[in-house]
Amino acid sequence: MKINSVLVVCVGNICRSPVGAALLARSCPDLRVESAGIGALEGHGADKTSAEIAAADGLNLDSHIARQFTAEIASEFDLILGLEKGHLRVITSKAPASSGKTLLFGQWLNQSDIADPYRKSREFHALVFDEISKAAESWAKKLGCI
Repeated sequence: MKINSVLVVCVGNICRSPVGAALLARSCPDLRVESAGIGALEGHGADKTSAEIAAADGLNLDSHIARQFTAEIASEFDLILGLEKGHLRVITSKAPASSGKTLLFGQWLNQSDIADPYRKSREFHALVFDEISKAAESWAKKLGCI
């Protein structure tokens, strides 16, 4: 099956998933790539520190608005990527039909969880950004974008 759309999911949809979606979209410009949160801070923009670190890498998160993950949103995407194993359980419990298309964002990095930098130091945000970058590059390769 050809993947045409990817949804990146974390908790608040203000740090990891917007960054992951932006990185994946940059590498895969022909894909529809969006993000959502399982406990979204609906209506909020991207976290200031995450946005600043992303901007230093050439990504603009200014237009991001956090939204809540729903089964309806899940149904619109060919692939759903959660940032932690626990997210996968919540995603598939809220959207059982998505279980066959839900994987870890860190799937190709030893199936690793990517920690939440929310309210943590700038240095921790930078480490998380690097992990997300590596995971996004791995997915871009698997999806045939690079």
